[in-house]
Amino acid sequence: MDVLSVASEAYPLIKTGGLADVTGALPAALAAHDVTVRTLLPGYPAVMGALEDARALREFGDYFGGPATLLAGRAGGLDVIVLDAPHLYARAGNPYLGPDRKDWPDNWRRFAALSYAAYEIGGGAAGEFQPQILHCHDWQAGLVPAYVRFNSPTPAKTILTVHNIAFQGLFGFEIFNELRLDYRAAQESAVEYYGLINYLKAGLQTADQLTTVSPTYALEIKTQAYGMGLEGLLSARADALVGITNGIDDREWDPQTDRALHTTYNHNSIETRQANRRALELRFNIDDTPGPLFSVVSRLTTQKGLDMLVGLVDDLVAAGGKLIVLGSGDAEIENGFAGAVMRHPGKVGFNRGYDEPLSHLIQGGADVMVVPSRFEPCGLTQLYGLRYGCVPLVSRVGGLADTVIDANEAAIEAGVATGIVFAPAEPYALRDALLRAVQLHARPKVWRKMQRRGMKSDVSWDASAEKYAKLYRKLLGVREDDQQDD
Repeated sequence: MDVLSVASEAYPLIKTGGLADVTGALPAALAAHDVTVRTLLPGYPAVMGALEDARALREFGDYFGGPATLLAGRAGGLDVIVLDAPHLYARAGNPYLGPDRKDWPDNWRRFAALSYAAYEIGGGAAGEFQPQILHCHDWQAGLVPAYVRFNSPTPAKTILTVHNIAFQGLFGFEIFNELRLDYRAAQESAVEYYGLINYLKAGLQTADQLTTVSPTYALEIKTQAYGMGLEGLLSARADALVGITNGIDDREWDPQTDRALHTTYNHNSIETRQANRRALELRFNIDDTPGPLFSVVSRLTTQKGLDMLVGLVDDLVAAGGKLIVLGSGDAEIENGFAGAVMRHPGKVGFNRGYDEPLSHLIQGGADVMVVPSRFEPCGLTQLYGLRYGCVPLVSRVGGLADTVIDANEAAIEAGVATGIVFAPAEPYALRDALLRAVQLHARPKVWRKMQRRGMKSDVSWDASAEKYAKLYRKLLGVREDDQQDD
């Protein structure tokens, strides 16, 4: 079975968040289920620089404002098709934001072009590669199903995966005539949203199948509290919506082989993590006094609940905890953590920005990974924490609720606890969870059992990839027993 994955980013080529980790790891996991995946990516400088054995599939004279070429090759361990359109993608830095940290004003054009390229590949533009499934990720690929529905039909089926419904791709309706989209899409309100064009809505309304990245999030986004204005549409399409929990690349994230760690280890040698902790303390200018080392690796936004944590740093330090933070985002939150460093030298450390090797060392050395999100479609940070014995402390929302088992006394006695879970996502509940983590850390036998149990959790892509493969076959009308006969 041939699948085209359509995405605006994929690790290790270009990454701003968890979307890239998913689109980078899923193809290899699907290969074990006889699914061949090629990934369509924009021709960003980082992608073009990594492209190997490139060959031209098709050239376009005027492609949304300039010439473009479809190139096939290998990059970052992935089989890729790249839309090489310098007028759209030959820009340094963040794939979505300009130097002023604001959206590129032509993002509507850049990702309409990506979606249209996927549509054309579904119709045969890639020559020998004829995908049966167009698997579209987030709003940047949201127009693909609309092109398939309203323009000349293609034989490919479409799936749209929502990684975060808060990001929808909203633009003024005046761009419609430049989208190369049949007028029926406007006539039937498939792209219109309160007088604007909504790329994500277009995909949600027209894709053959909808998925999101955890079962709980699939339920949440059908409610007003989490649906971000699209809950009515999602409720109407409930039969087409499935939640499949993300996994992680357990080869890239393996504490037994990870070169970013000071000391490698497994669940039987978890005590050796202490060397990683000391390396972290030196890196962040933290003292080596006893007490749990809490950590954050995240975008620093209110969605992630980190404004709440800023207000609780003093309480955490007073209780005997220490905190290190790696991330960037809202200036007010950044300044809050910077201020905490000044107030608590040796107890709080803050590294503004992102550093992939450092994020691995944090997972391999910190005691607690704090993920207090107000909403979280799946989350990967807590999965890395489980894998590395960095106990997750999470809010009970979305994929966090699906992947972490709270260490209440019953769960501890039953031997199933893997982290600390709190609700609601409010400061008082987060404070109680932080203090509970300090108390649990003071019970070494309980803490070590919780770490080991988390490390034994299956957080790989294996089970989730199998669910995607079954979904593809169901969409194509292939029965499982027919597949086994093959």
